[in-house]
Amino acid sequence: MAALLGISGSLRAGSLNRALLAAVGETLPAGSTLAMWGALDLPIFNSDLGEPAAVAELKAAIAQADGVVFAVPEYNYSIPGGLKNALDWISRPPPLSPLRGKPVALVGAASGMSGTIRAQTHMRQILLFSDAQCLGQPEVLIPRAQDRFDATGRLTDESTRTLLARFGEAFVGFVARFARVSR
Repeated sequence: MAALLGISGSLRAGSLNRALLAAVGETLPAGSTLAMWGALDLPIFNSDLGEPAAVAELKAAIAQADGVVFAVPEYNYSIPGGLKNALDWISRPPPLSPLRGKPVALVGAASGMSGTIRAQTHMRQILLFSDAQCLGQPEVLIPRAQDRFDATGRLTDESTRTLLARFGEAFVGFVARFARVSR
């Protein structure tokens, strides 16, 4: 069905957003897969530098994926600096960004009550530059995420699992529509 790439905006190995991505992978329709990108530990973007090997690897992984799921934490009403930095690297040079025309989707988990609504809104604005095609619905904005996962990062909340299954089905269908258009 679809070979997806999951990218967490959190640098923390044990983050709730990494756990959320793993749960997305577990709830995808049969035949679809989600490969998790390791970390966004990249040098600060500087257009005077050549492209670092880690950036080239990330761009290649995005280009090879049928679609990309970004797990977007919210820091100070926006996305984390490491995620913004990665997007700056990925989008250069502009016409060659692997996100151009790529189906993408956003998910996010937070300990507060608003989920990651502000960060996801900001992320959608940033993705406009790369001309990525962003899934609109269903939104995955998980509030009080610490109550939905156990200490090992396994999703324990059935209503969240149901939402992720709906999300996975919608995103795989979204990816398939873009695959048909690009043939």
